[in-house]
Amino acid sequence: MKIALLGYGKMGKVIEKIALERGHEITLRKGRNDSYAGLEKADVAIDFSIPTSAVANISACFENNVPVISGTTGWLEEYDEIVALCQAKNGSFIYGSNFSLGVNIFFELNEYLAKMMANLKQYQVSMEEIHHTQKLDAPSGTAISLANGIIQNTDYTNWTLDEAKTSEIHIEAKRIENIPGTHSIFYDSNVDQIEIKHTAHTREGFALGAVVAAEWIIGKKGIFTMKDVLGLN
Repeated sequence: MKIALLGYGKMGKVIEKIALERGHEITLRKGRNDSYAGLEKADVAIDFSIPTSAVANISACFENNVPVISGTTGWLEEYDEIVALCQAKNGSFIYGSNFSLGVNIFFELNEYLAKMMANLKQYQVSMEEIHHTQKLDAPSGTAISLANGIIQNTDYTNWTLDEAKTSEIHIEAKRIENIPGTHSIFYDSNVDQIEIKHTAHTREGFALGAVVAAEWIIGKKGIFTMKDVLGLN
């Protein structure tokens, strides 16, 4: 499989390593100021760039009829436009706030727990996410996905980085050197606390999931998620 890497920072380099180990070829390594030369040769593109580059990168893939896997967060206010473009171009697209196989299991656990806690009004939910200091957006896309999973299954209506109202989920976003990603969800009452937590030890889990998604999407048309890739739907 021929892969275009859109974004060639730390994550891009880890994705390259895993892709090569799995027998794939890299046709493009695009940094912030590089051209798209080589994109047209790719069977699939993997975008781990920055929020201000993601929409242009994904659009370029659709224009070149290249399926795209995007793990860049912080650009989702334009998600509906990207979905419309994908459909107009009969493209193939997977966006994931986190491609770690373990995190996607954690997403399912989070929703299951939220359903269990929905009628236990004595508990107030809150979240904490910790990432490396180079991460540009806060809260993380993974934290937002976790919060939305709770909102969809409870009476909570929103998340906030500020002091939370009863109907809101407070997210505390911390940036600490050399932390790949830690996400904790707390249900607090006057008598106890329930906590679930996912801790990433390295970036390789994110990279492996993205490559697995890229392998899976070949030959498919449409808009998918990691639930489709992992057979969780």
